[in-house]
Amino acid sequence: MIQEELHLVQCRERIEENIARYEALLKDAEKESEDLFRAVRSGDTELYGQLIVSENMREHYGKTLLKNRTAYNKPYFGRIDYKELETGTEEMLYIGKNGITLKDHEVIVVDWRAPAATVYYENTLGQGSYRTVGGKSIPIDLYLKRTFDISEGKLQGYYDSDTVANDELLVKYLSQNKDVVLGDIISTIQKEQDEIIRKTPYKNILVQGVAGSGKTTVAMHRISYILYNYGKQFAPEEFCIIAASDMLLRYITSGLPELDVENVSQMRMDRFLLRYLDKSWKKNDRYIEMDEGESFKSRLEFIQALDNYLEGVRKQALPDGDIVDTKAGILMSGEDIRDILERNKERSVAYLSGFLNERLGARIKMLLYDEEDAGLRKVLVKEYKNTFVWKKTTKAADVYVDFLMWYALVKGNGACMDSVIAHVQKHRFDIYDLAALALIEVRLLAKETYEDYRQIIVDETQDFGESVYYVLRQMLPGCYFTLMGDVSQNIHYETGMNSWEDLKNDVFGGEHMSFHILAKSYRNTIEISEYAGHVLQHANAGAYKIQPVIRHGSPVGIWKCGEEGMSFEEACRSMASKALEILSGIESSGYDTTAVICRDENSAAEAAQYLGISAVADGEESFHKGVMVLPVAKTKGLEFDAVILWNPSPESYGRSEGDAKLLYVAITRALHELHVVYCGELTPLSQ
Repeated sequence: MIQEELHLVQCRERIEENIARYEALLKDAEKESEDLFRAVRSGDTELYGQLIVSENMREHYGKTLLKNRTAYNKPYFGRIDYKELETGTEEMLYIGKNGITLKDHEVIVVDWRAPAATVYYENTLGQGSYRTVGGKSIPIDLYLKRTFDISEGKLQGYYDSDTVANDELLVKYLSQNKDVVLGDIISTIQKEQDEIIRKTPYKNILVQGVAGSGKTTVAMHRISYILYNYGKQFAPEEFCIIAASDMLLRYITSGLPELDVENVSQMRMDRFLLRYLDKSWKKNDRYIEMDEGESFKSRLEFIQALDNYLEGVRKQALPDGDIVDTKAGILMSGEDIRDILERNKERSVAYLSGFLNERLGARIKMLLYDEEDAGLRKVLVKEYKNTFVWKKTTKAADVYVDFLMWYALVKGNGACMDSVIAHVQKHRFDIYDLAALALIEVRLLAKETYEDYRQIIVDETQDFGESVYYVLRQMLPGCYFTLMGDVSQNIHYETGMNSWEDLKNDVFGGEHMSFHILAKSYRNTIEISEYAGHVLQHANAGAYKIQPVIRHGSPVGIWKCGEEGMSFEEACRSMASKALEILSGIESSGYDTTAVICRDENSAAEAAQYLGISAVADGEESFHKGVMVLPVAKTKGLEFDAVILWNPSPESYGRSEGDAKLLYVAITRALHELHVVYCGELTPLSQ
């Protein structure tokens, strides 16, 4: 203990030296930048290059200073001692949230993202190995793996352990409030999480993770890891995080700056798809919610049928036989045309028709290059200039309507299709219509390929049906996907995903895909997990069960309010009185994020009225401390220190699998305390 205390003191002293050094360097760089800026502004443009260099140095010094200041109170959380078996080199590495070096070369704290840090997260004591970024395996013999409990610059203790998951420190962190848990998450990343984080960026990764398994944390850390180790191959601007709501996006990306990640795009799924419809999307077009009667549009069968239909349109517009003229012979062989089409599979019909027409014109000019052929050459160029016919005014919505009519005939479901066609013709589109239009745009209309993103991360993947991911895959063939979700939490039961099989086998299948399961929950106490597991038994598709970390808490509070014969209004007042009493106790426990979760928007507004607390209004997208009154659909992906379930009655949550998943989502939002307030009867799902 004394030796480690001394090391911590010495490490902090060296960080202090770093802070002083970078403060001076930053001050000089800021002055230099200001002087150069004034000179350039005064007309000395030759100094512009120096100004850019000076600004880059100023930014570098600022970031390095911030890292050192952040590290000062808690420089590191782990230590590993090992020997490299091939070289015999002995290593003793201290691992922290930020890598710290002295004078840009002497490493005193290793960044958690460095390849050697894998040893701390994944290796057990004894012989093992870790891989470099280049893929080389380094065999080692691990002597020591130590986890430190450091607070405000003081060593509280340390734990020597073979498996970080069993450390007392992990349970200690999980027992604190949400903000503290998030702040310490890097030091408690588990082996199965770390394996996903450090997976090569040249793979599509699908992760089934139970509620509280750290899916979102893993995804955000994976971005940080890739940018740290593959910074020359991937730029931050080539990443995009996609989710179903702005609230969820803001919630999950709020910690990215702490992970040294900036300039990463984030978009709702509908807005992401709209980016590819800029030319055809009109101001009077509207985005609407999905009608459950049209759930077939979310399935793979539907979108693949559309793709096959578009392939037929492509073949009709781009015939691949020999182009023969009676006077000049073969102008362009079918073999050449097929070769061009094969090498440009990702190009649209609009692009290829223009390209092939230009190529044909060039071939005619090459074949009839003599002066004596000038007359015939001119005639043939004019005659064959539109051999590959494509109507430039074609609209994606018109093609979609034609397909829907064809699909109705094939499937014999004309009545259902009439409603789809009606709202499409009125320029009213749901998320699956947008996906279909985007596919039409890519296959038929796009003037260029889409290569702006190379890494797509989707949180709560199960919220959307397979057809959306099929379209994303076709739109961005050179992109790699990280998809995080839990089919047990599919609150859009008719349209979302209840199984990973189609994505695994038909959309992302192949050698560049890996599927992972995170079964252990680090969010809920044993008591909450057991209550959630009981509800999940009613969901037949809920095959992925929670394995909770051994962390006990308060029993789930079940509070029946009101009395027989009470009016509904009186019962609501009784529930509100009990809920306010519970909220007072939660606040006195030091917890600062609480959700009152209701079945839908109407019940949330009703509960808020009786509680005297503003409900999160439709369209409001901000997560905040204190008490939030929300419908269950808006809580997806979020977590709170405590949760109060508002009146989960048989009318609110029946016996259906969809209702079971909704209730499961509501329950598993709670880290520490769960309370159920109700009047009348409880939902049969809890029995």
